[in-house]
Amino acid sequence: MAHLVLVHGAFGSAANWDPVVPLLRAAGHSVDAVDLPGAGDDPTPLAEVTLDAYARRVVAALEAGPEPAVLVGHSMGGIVVTQAASDAPDRVAQLVYVAAFLPQDGESLVALTGLPEGEGDGVQASIVVAGEPPIATMPRAAAREVLFGEVEDGPELESALDGVYPQPVLPFVTPVRLARHDVRRRYVLALRDRAIPPALQRRFVAERGVDRVVELDTDHSPFFSRPAELAAALLGFAAD
Repeated sequence: MAHLVLVHGAFGSAANWDPVVPLLRAAGHSVDAVDLPGAGDDPTPLAEVTLDAYARRVVAALEAGPEPAVLVGHSMGGIVVTQAASDAPDRVAQLVYVAAFLPQDGESLVALTGLPEGEGDGVQASIVVAGEPPIATMPRAAAREVLFGEVEDGPELESALDGVYPQPVLPFVTPVRLARHDVRRRYVLALRDRAIPPALQRRFVAERGVDRVVELDTDHSPFFSRPAELAAALLGFAAD
């Protein structure tokens, strides 16, 4: 059985994975969902949140696990897991990107959104940035449209919207510094994504060493909109 470490994206928390974790554990796997610094229940002040702090948190989770992990990153979490896997390559069996950014050495999230295929990114069009250091927030109506477009109205959607946290901007603009590039990479591509356009996800798959891809006909947050299908994709990767 595999050990999976799940890393959320911008504006999110470990709770994003709650619909998926029981499905993975029911298949016999051990699973840890990580709150990045400043998100969810983590008390780190937002002014102290950096990409390096994110990567250190994930490396700590990897080192606490029983074996090299299937390391899964959603959205911005793709930046984080890429850096963490370079920092601790012996603790990562494979990387899985779920509707996620996949950087090369020296690239930041903002640089990737500037690629031609990134046109139409609903997050950049919707967020409000203020303060010093700058913090991004996403209005509730925009989050409903951009992040959770395929989630049915009801208590789960309201809970998801309540869990959209303020997001420090510094990790968006910090380039990854990669010493290792040889960890296996898999991708879950969201075909109705309004946050990371599917065309940009396809570019990552085509150009950046991805050896398996699963396409889901859903939005940016398949852990809410298609949890069983997302869990099946992760279980298929873990079995390989």
